[in-house]
Amino acid sequence: MFKKFSHSLIMKMILTGGVTLLLSVILWTSFNVLFFKKNVTDNVISDIAMLSDTVLLSLHHAMMTDSKEFIQNDINNISRQGEIKAIRVINKKGQIIYSNDPKEINDVMDINSGPCWQCHRFDPPPSTMSLKERSRLKTVNGKNYMGIMTPIPNSEGCAPGPCHVHGKEERLLGLLDLVVSTEKKSSMLATFKQANFGIALIVFIATFAALFAYSYNFIFKPIRALIKATKDIGSARDFVGVQLDQTDEIGTLSDAFNMMGRQVQEKHKALLEQKEEYRDLFENVPCLVSVVDLDFRVIRHNKAYEAHFGKPRGRQCYQINKNRDCKCEECPVEKTFFDLNPHMSEESGLSKDGRPIHWIVYTSPIKNRSGKIVAAMEMMIDITKRKELEVRLAASEQRYHAIFDSIPGAVFVLDAETLDVLNCNDPVEGMYGYSRDEVLGSSILQFFREEERSDYAHLLKVKKEIGPCSQITRSGVPIYAVLRISPAEFDGTRTLIITCSDVTKKLEAEQQLIQASKMTTLGEMASGVAHELNQPLAILKTISNLMLRKVSRGQPIGPEMLKEMAEGVDTHVNRASKIIDHMREFGRKSDLKTMPVQVNDVLRRAFEFFSRQLTVRNISVEWNLNSHLPIIMADSNRLEQVVINLLINARDAIEEYWAGKVPLADDKKIYISTTFTDDKVIIDVCDTGPGIPETIQGRLFEPFFTTKDVGKGTGLGLSISYGIIKDYNGTIKASSREGMGACFTITFPRADNKS
Repeated sequence: MFKKFSHSLIMKMILTGGVTLLLSVILWTSFNVLFFKKNVTDNVISDIAMLSDTVLLSLHHAMMTDSKEFIQNDINNISRQGEIKAIRVINKKGQIIYSNDPKEINDVMDINSGPCWQCHRFDPPPSTMSLKERSRLKTVNGKNYMGIMTPIPNSEGCAPGPCHVHGKEERLLGLLDLVVSTEKKSSMLATFKQANFGIALIVFIATFAALFAYSYNFIFKPIRALIKATKDIGSARDFVGVQLDQTDEIGTLSDAFNMMGRQVQEKHKALLEQKEEYRDLFENVPCLVSVVDLDFRVIRHNKAYEAHFGKPRGRQCYQINKNRDCKCEECPVEKTFFDLNPHMSEESGLSKDGRPIHWIVYTSPIKNRSGKIVAAMEMMIDITKRKELEVRLAASEQRYHAIFDSIPGAVFVLDAETLDVLNCNDPVEGMYGYSRDEVLGSSILQFFREEERSDYAHLLKVKKEIGPCSQITRSGVPIYAVLRISPAEFDGTRTLIITCSDVTKKLEAEQQLIQASKMTTLGEMASGVAHELNQPLAILKTISNLMLRKVSRGQPIGPEMLKEMAEGVDTHVNRASKIIDHMREFGRKSDLKTMPVQVNDVLRRAFEFFSRQLTVRNISVEWNLNSHLPIIMADSNRLEQVVINLLINARDAIEEYWAGKVPLADDKKIYISTTFTDDKVIIDVCDTGPGIPETIQGRLFEPFFTTKDVGKGTGLGLSISYGIIKDYNGTIKASSREGMGACFTITFPRADNKS
């Protein structure tokens, strides 16, 4: 405690201030005493000198008259004053001639004695000496005395004279030695000295006490309060400011300290909160965090780490994480220790339950204040579930590739914007002749005819199904395929999944059936066609007979008649050629091309080809065609076959229904009309036959289904018509309308419909 007190600021200030004040008081008191003593001494010397001069003056007359008795009486009278100790008159030989002490008269003084030594210590003795040099102090029996030697000069009254023996050249006749007691002055000086030192002591004590009180109350006490408040800042207690009623520098310091304390307290609280926050983050972060020292021992860890691996218990990280006896060959912690840089790696090990786990570890160095590495932090992210998902994903991907490659049809995955092939399956090579490596990265448009690529580039992006469409294999052989398109998204890229079905053989079989149906239709129309050809042939026969008769008779043929005959031959030859060309065009195989078609033109051509069949049976046709009908995308030849099939069915139904009856003028009639909506073109073909029973409406379009007698129908007409309409994304429905018989409604999508 003493050591602590001796090193305290208050002790240092007390010692420093006290010693300084004490020295100052001592110096001040000593100066006063010495100054007063000097003044008293000087005054005493001055007074004794004045007294000595007075004595000398009083003895002057007696000395001039050489009256020894008077001289001795004056000396005796003057010496009766209490303070005068001795009055002596000494001649030049040192003999005491007169003295208030009779015992001393005629004694010779020693030259080394006090009164004589003042002058005779010099060789030769000085002729004059100052008052201070002639003065002397001596102590006899404990009492203080002051003595002054006053020279007795040779004056005019003494030399020369009739009574004196002194020569005129003598300047000094003798000495007057006056000794006066200084007891009163010494007592006064001692009293002054004691009083001065007493006052100085009182002043010192009072001043020291005042300084101590002031320092304690206005310096030490506030400083202690500041020290206590400073210690409180670092504690968990709330900061309480130092309240000082001072406006001086200490008060200003207190205000500044209070402001600093509040700021420090706030920062301290924020730091504690941040520390707790970091501690919570360290403990509760979902990833595994551990701190490994230079010996690879886990010295700190969080809850997630302990939940996975258990408590470290002073073990090395490789023992805990991987149950190894030595460190890993590729250790990210060791790399961090070596190059002081962060590292990352993917690791596998065993949990505390022995379950295989996988994690990604990030390491970073931990350094001390001097910058030396002392540990490394491991932050591990558990990727066990991801690894399991990767395994399942790899198995799923393998199954996907197996399924993808085992699909019998060709499958393409395209970029939705560029139509480049991103992936395809193995059947692509069997269908098109290109290997997968050759197809990947190329455009699917290479499989279409060059003149059709721009059309299909648009259709592939907007249609869900296309087909059958014509494509070209690597060997240049054309095939027909149906494309089904599904939009999808892979890895953030919009894609199209296209499955291609080769329908070439199917279409060839259908074409054979269609061709057979055409031939059947042509056979049924043979008599009508023959009748149609007979008319122009008969006229040509007539013209040729007329020309033969004219030529055989030698009759000239006039220019006008020859012109009329030539025009007739040309007209009827064109008519016959048109009928034959129409039959040839109808009978040829369609090449499955899709092109813009005006439905009204198809209806008129079909009727023109089949009109004779209706005329000979007195069946009329009522037309209601919309002149603003939009076009559709189809093949006109195939659509013409659909119309002829419907006209044949209408003809047969009317013939069967009105057989044996007497019909009126409008009883045997076919109604043909067209109209359109925002997205469709609609065709209606209705007749005045018996209609279609509801029981068979669902089977009308089945192959080989017919209601006609045996030998009169194949049952393929409506089935073939249904297939042709479906090829162009159309629909056909059969119904019975009151007072009208059977009615077939066909719809096709408009070619100008962008949807």
